[in-house]
Order: sequence, then structure tokens, then C-alpha cells
Amino acid sequence: MELMVMVLGASTFLFLGNFSKLIKGLIENGLNIDRMKKIGFVLLFLSIVLTGCRLDDFLFRPLALTEYKFDAFEAEQHFVLEASYTIPENLIELMTLESGPEEDRETIYAAYIGDPSRISQDTVILYCHGNAGHMDYYWQRVKLLANTGGKNRFGVLFMDYRGYGKSTGKASEAGLYYDVDACMKWLKAQGLTDDRLIIYGFSMGGAPSTELTANPRTLTPSKLILEAPFASFEFMAQDIARVSFAGSFYGDLEIDNSVEIQKVEQPFLWIHGTADDFVGIHHGELVQQNYQGTHKVIRRVDGAEHSTVPMVMGFEIYMQLMVDFITGEI
Repeated sequence: MELMVMVLGASTFLFLGNFSKLIKGLIENGLNIDRMKKIGFVLLFLSIVLTGCRLDDFLFRPLALTEYKFDAFEAEQHFVLEASYTIPENLIELMTLESGPEEDRETIYAAYIGDPSRISQDTVILYCHGNAGHMDYYWQRVKLLANTGGKNRFGVLFMDYRGYGKSTGKASEAGLYYDVDACMKWLKAQGLTDDRLIIYGFSMGGAPSTELTANPRTLTPSKLILEAPFASFEFMAQDIARVSFAGSFYGDLEIDNSVEIQKVEQPFLWIHGTADDFVGIHHGELVQQNYQGTHKVIRRVDGAEHSTVPMVMGFEIYMQLMVDFITGEI
């Protein structure tokens, strides 16, 4: 009997270790969710019941680093732009910002692409990246935005949330909002006004983008762009497990883009790949259906996966969509 207990204990330990790796891989790499759904509930339920391990920590998949590389970054990426998209070094400003109240203050890294002296006149896109990696992984996407409508027509600011890249601290839902608002504070100090701020959220970045448009703090974005947003943390967890429990069963996160979007009145652009097997398009459909504001533009990109929307659309078509939406042509 004692031997049986030991064997069961060891088997449970190995099982849960493999489960943790499976979930981490799913969240970080966007693997085929259909495979996970077949066994998701059993694994998720056992993990939560036996270990108390929930999905909060699995949502945030930061990578730390000692130096940002940007164009010199050599890790595998979904696409790399040709030389014509290169941004001159004098138009890339890497900076640190203090983020959050005194009791939850961290130092985050951000980069502005453009001429900071023109922020008092320019329209600026504030880009909020996804749940994995750090700014280097999103540099190609940011360069596309910096080339939208012509090189550096719009300023672009993006940041690493706390715990990502060289930013200090640990990622959290509250931290997302503090960190994006810290960027808004910097932009406002440079002379940016509400009417020239566009906020763009990719994947998990849709959470702070939607939240700070629906419930403004330092600045009120004039337009909202969401690419591949998830509807809510609870909906995503249930999507994996294929069973409905209260969101608190899966974790403490309260992110709910499908509810917050109902408060957004500003023009809204939603883009989602039809072949997205990480955040299924049904998540984005719920978000866009709940939007009740003044103007909505929808683009379902046939065949695009979670991270390939700009490439599948075609870079020129993608950039034209951006400039047309920002300038009010569509």
C-alpha cells in the first residue's frame, strides 16, 4: 500500500509537470488549441484541485533581456521587413518611465519612433503588445506602423510591461493599466492631446487598450484599434477547458474586453485572422458585436493566424487600412 501511494504520488508529480509545460507552450506559442480542448478540462481541473495552480501566471509569458536589439534581433519571428522599412537610429528613442502608484511602482522601458519634438503636433499610435516575449519580438510590427502613410507620418510609442524585457517587477492586470498609462503621461508631457492619440492593442494588449479607452486616466484615445483580442479571461479559460465555471475558478484576472467595449464611443477598428487557433475569431466577434459606439470598421482576414495578419493581408494593404482608419477615410 505504501509503495502504491509513492507510485501514485510520483505519477501525479510527473503528470502535473507535463501539464504545466503544455499550458505554457500553448499560451506562449499559440499552438493548436483543438488538440488541447480534447483533454483540457481533465488536465485543468486536476491541476487546479491538486495544486492550486491557476491560469493567471500562464497568461503572462515575459522574457527578460539585458539589451534591446530591434533590427539586430536574431530570434525567430513571424516576419521580417525589407530594408526600405528601416527607421533611422536618430528617430528611435529608448527610455525608462516610472509606472504606478508609490506602493506598486516599477520602472518600465519604452521606445518612441519618430521625432519627440513634434509630438505636440503629430498624431501618435500607442501600441500595446501581446502576452509573450518583449519589445524586440514586436519591432517589425511597430516598424509597419511607423511606415504607415509614409515614413514617420505618425509617431509610434510602445513599451514593455513590468516584468517584460528590461522592465522591473512582475506582470499583473493592474500593472498593464499602470504601464500603458505611464506612456500616456509621458506623451501628454510632450504636448499630445486626446484628439491625436490612437491606441492599438494586439492580443493581450487589447486589455489595456480597451480598458483605458473605456475608462480614461491621463488621456482619452480618439480611436481604438484591436487586433486578435480575446473576449475575456474567463471566456478564454473556458474555451481551453470546454466547460463553464466562474472566472474565479481559473484565476483572479478580471479582464473582460467584451464588457468594457460597450463603454467605448470612439471609432473602432477590429482585425482578426479567420485561422487564429490561439485566440479564436469568435472572441473578437463577441467584442465587435458588443461595441455600441459611433463608427466601426471590421476586417476578417481569411487564412491569417494569430500573429500573421499583416503578412497575410499584405503589408501595403495593412498600412493603407491603418492610414485610412486613422485619417477618417473609412
